[in-house]
Amino acid sequence: MLSRLPGALLRAVLVIVMIVSPALLVPGTGAETIQIVALFALLAGVMVVFEYASAYPGLVEFRDAPPFNRIRFASLFATLFLLSLVVRGTHATSDLTRLVQLVGTRIGETIDFAYSPVHLVVLMLPAEAPEQTVALLRSAAGVAYLISLISLAVFLIALRLTNWPNTRGAFNVWVNMPTFDPTAGGDVIYRLERDALINIALGFLLPFLTPALVTAAGRLFGTISITDDHTMIWTLTAWAFLPASLFMRGMAMSRVAGMIRAERARRETEDEEPSAWQPA
Repeated sequence: MLSRLPGALLRAVLVIVMIVSPALLVPGTGAETIQIVALFALLAGVMVVFEYASAYPGLVEFRDAPPFNRIRFASLFATLFLLSLVVRGTHATSDLTRLVQLVGTRIGETIDFAYSPVHLVVLMLPAEAPEQTVALLRSAAGVAYLISLISLAVFLIALRLTNWPNTRGAFNVWVNMPTFDPTAGGDVIYRLERDALINIALGFLLPFLTPALVTAAGRLFGTISITDDHTMIWTLTAWAFLPASLFMRGMAMSRVAGMIRAERARRETEDEEPSAWQPA
């Protein structure tokens, strides 16, 4: 445990910085909001320390199979940071905020067509919303969507160029997939491939379903306003990050299934080969 503690503490600090970054970057954040964000950040940091300092598996999947979680963390951090800059640009303009807003605007306008995920996000706004608010939401959605696509591309490249998940020797299914029980029944390869397809399907559908769910929740409870700075940042982050994360999880589970299939085929081949020793 002591050997894992420094790495766990470093990861906890990075998670805390990631969570509090929107509250620090967006001007005019209220004291109550900062306190709530700080509480959640500390809780997340404690969870990360316990998860990574322990030698036994907990909830985090592929803990010892980088760069899966590193790519996901970088994607989440980049999304929160850049969306915070987009929102910050409406209060305090700088060269960096203008650049991020410009890139987001170009991406958002390019993919803002009928039934596209960005278009569905824009439709969450009321019909009487000012054009400036619509443009801000479209720009933020473009930035978030771009980062999710980049994270998927980086993970695909990592899969192609490395022997993932065997980059550090043997892959331990129990440690890296604690929520998956290989002994639950049925062929493990079939279950992995089935779960991989489910995750990929959810990853494809969520960008279309999330805006509808947020709109329905707002009509039901009457307390969700996408125009609020922090609500916009976290809603769009979840809208872009969760589907990409599910896509990556599905591809990872498919890769593990292929690894197990290849290992089975190798062992069957070895069992079928005749022994080189012959009796005298």
